[in-house]
Formats: sequence, structure tokens, C-alpha cells
Amino acid sequence: MVAIDFGIDKETFIHRTERQFNFSIYYAPNETAAAILQVQEYLEGQRTRFDLPTDLSVLTDFQRQVLNATQQIPRGRIATYMDIALKIGKPKAVRAVGQALGRNPIPIVIPCHRVIASDGSLGGYSGGGGLETKGKLLKLEGVSLI
Repeated sequence: MVAIDFGIDKETFIHRTERQFNFSIYYAPNETAAAILQVQEYLEGQRTRFDLPTDLSVLTDFQRQVLNATQQIPRGRIATYMDIALKIGKPKAVRAVGQALGRNPIPIVIPCHRVIASDGSLGGYSGGGGLETKGKLLKLEGVSLI
């Protein structure tokens, strides 16, 4: 899996993804069905982790480090952009962490919604629906922000 998106048709998704990553992709019905099932299970509260092959090779090493660290945040927990920067050994790269999360091609599967600003605000969210979706996902996971 190289990307995920919501609320668009297959052709639009393929076109956007090919343009974003500058390579051709193909539709794999079996793998797509597995991904859809796992996302549905997550949304229904039945899944806490995803078991899907991902390919982040189109991203920079730094972006992959950020997303790999983000993938370790358990359901129902949050971390700050600073926490991620510290975890990857780059404490001065807080803004760059936010930018890397903004390039997350697989939101929900790589749970960038679990990363918030140090002041407790949501920060940003690149997934469909923006901050409203981020807030709903955190609420779904039992996270309450004051």
C-alpha cells in the first residue's frame, strides 16, 4: 500500500496518487479489500493495529523516520510533534515533523491523527476532512482533549 484516501472515486484516487508520487500505480482488488476491511474494523473499534504491507519508498529518509515513529503510537494515546522529534533524535525539527506528517500518504493506517501540538491543540491533519476528522478519530479512540 502506498496511499489511502476517502470520499473519492477510484480513477480520481489513481490520478492523484500517480501525480503526487510520479509513478504508475495499479488497482489490486484483493489487497484493496483487505485494507478496506481493516479500516472498517478500526472505525468499529475492533482493530487497534493494522496488518497491511506499506511502501514508503517514495518519501525521504526523514519522512519515513517520522512516520515509523508515529506508527508506534498506540490507539487511544497521543504524542506531540516535539515527542516525535525527540524520538527520532532531531529535537530541533519540530516543524519538519509536522511537514512530514502532512505528507503521510496513508492516514489512519499510519496514525498521524495521534500527533498534536504541545499546547494541546490538534495542530494539523492531512487526511480527508481536515481537523474535524482528526478530532473525530481521536474521540473514537477515547482521547479527550481539553
